[in-house]
Amino acid sequence: MVSIGLFSLMGFRDRGTPVAEVVRETVALVRQADEAGFDAAWFPEHHFSNYSICPSPLLMVSHCAGATLRIKLGPAVVVVPLYNPVRLLAEIGLVAALCGDRFQLGIGSGYQPFEFSRYGADLAESKDRLDEFLALMDRGFGGESFTFDGRFTKVPTASFSTRPTQGLPPIWIAGDSEATHRLAARRGFTPFITGRGQGPSYLAEQRTRIEASYAKEGHASAFRLGVLRFCCVTESRAETEAYLIAARHQLRLASALRNQKQDMDGGMLIERPVDGEVTLEAMAQNLPVGDTETVTTRLIADLKASRASHVMLNIPTLGSTMTQVQRTIDVVARVIQPALQQAIQ
Repeated sequence: MVSIGLFSLMGFRDRGTPVAEVVRETVALVRQADEAGFDAAWFPEHHFSNYSICPSPLLMVSHCAGATLRIKLGPAVVVVPLYNPVRLLAEIGLVAALCGDRFQLGIGSGYQPFEFSRYGADLAESKDRLDEFLALMDRGFGGESFTFDGRFTKVPTASFSTRPTQGLPPIWIAGDSEATHRLAARRGFTPFITGRGQGPSYLAEQRTRIEASYAKEGHASAFRLGVLRFCCVTESRAETEAYLIAARHQLRLASALRNQKQDMDGGMLIERPVDGEVTLEAMAQNLPVGDTETVTTRLIADLKASRASHVMLNIPTLGSTMTQVQRTIDVVARVIQPALQQAIQ
């Protein structure tokens, strides 16, 4: 059975957009998704630009826990190396208590040199820091008291007052590397992948690579997988094109941040074309964007190619409208999700 999630990047395209407006609209969309029957809502972590105004997905999870009734909530993802790991674990424990069984923990080692350098963090150490964080989590959440002597963190005898006594929440992990996928296999985490502007064949290739990593750890090819996809139900060709342009804008900013090619005007990232990027015409053929039938057909193709157990829909983009997002949430819940369940047995 395939579960459906809403991913909110929480960015803006127009200079001067109030942070409070972005937060208010995001919470309203999460409430709608909760009422419509979506399975999960996810929040990112980014810093220092309009790409996203959410520096703390755990704060968004905590706030939305009190604003919703049943939907699962999680960060996608906490960028672990940017935190004091002891403080982070204490806060994770508190969020788990606030959310109960609705909390899902998404973690990652990060990918943006732009953010790491401004925190005085070394991206080259990020995967080692994530590994050590997990070892600390095992020790700190594994019993009433603990000590820890790591490369980056040393803790004398201590006790987490927020230690989850009912066990850890489900853990999801982002990252497109063999090391990350092998870690997911060893630990039983659910890996996230993103399709960017590509089509089902790209998702199938990613699935194959992850399966190879799982095989190296002695695990079978049957595992849970989350897929992030742009998605919008539109009512005209012009609306489809406008949404695709907004999605391309988002992809271009992400690429610039990943590759240290960001061009800033104050706190605003300037959009630049990316060498070798997927064309708008190809995106129009690849992405689940269009009328209800088109979105349904393409999501089915994505799910069959990736064999994902969860699809995280990036419906709000940098430039989409509330009307588009609200319409899409409604149609996905009423029409598309039942069709997906019927097609993916």
